[in-house]
Amino acid sequence: MRRIITGHNEEGKSVIKIDGPPPRTVGEDVGGLFEIWNTDGNAIESKDHLDRADMDIVLSPTEGGTKFRYFRINPTPEGVPMEVLESLAHEAFKKIGAEHERVDTTRHPTMHKTKTIDYIILLDGDVTLLLDDDEVILKPFDVVVQRGTNHAWINNGNKPALFIAVLIDSEINQ
Repeated sequence: MRRIITGHNEEGKSVIKIDGPPPRTVGEDVGGLFEIWNTDGNAIESKDHLDRADMDIVLSPTEGGTKFRYFRINPTPEGVPMEVLESLAHEAFKKIGAEHERVDTTRHPTMHKTKTIDYIILLDGDVTLLLDDDEVILKPFDVVVQRGTNHAWINNGNKPALFIAVLIDSEINQ
C-alpha cells in the first residue's frame, strides 16, 4: 500500500512530501485499519513534513476533522461461538478508542454507530452491510454513504474484503 502526499516547498512549488506505506496500522489479525491521512479541522499547512497519519489509530475523527483509510475485514472462521465473537469485537473496538460506539450489538457483535458521514467503497470482496432493520449485499466498487447509522460489515467470502473510506465528523440528526 503506497501513499503519495503532496505539498509545497519553500518557494511555493508543488512537491512530493511523503511517498511510502501508511505509518500505522491496527487489528491486522482480523483484517485491519490502515491510516492514510487525517485532518483536525485546522488550516492545512502544506509546507510542513508532518505525517498526519502517524498517530494512534482511533475509529472516529476529532471534532471538525476527517479520516481517510483503508480497512480490511477477514472472513469469520466457521464455528466460532457468539460469545467469542463478542469478546473479540469488544477488544478490537477498545483498541481503537471506540467501545462507546457499540450502542446496540444485538444483531451482530461488530455493530457500531459514529457521529460521522462516511464515504465507503468496497474494492474487493463479498460483503453484507448489516443495519438494525435492513441489510444489503455489496460487490466490488459498490459505494456506501453511511450517515451515522448503527451498522456492521460481514465478510461472506473466503478471502479478506478491502474497503477505502473517508470519515467526516458530522452532527447527525435522527
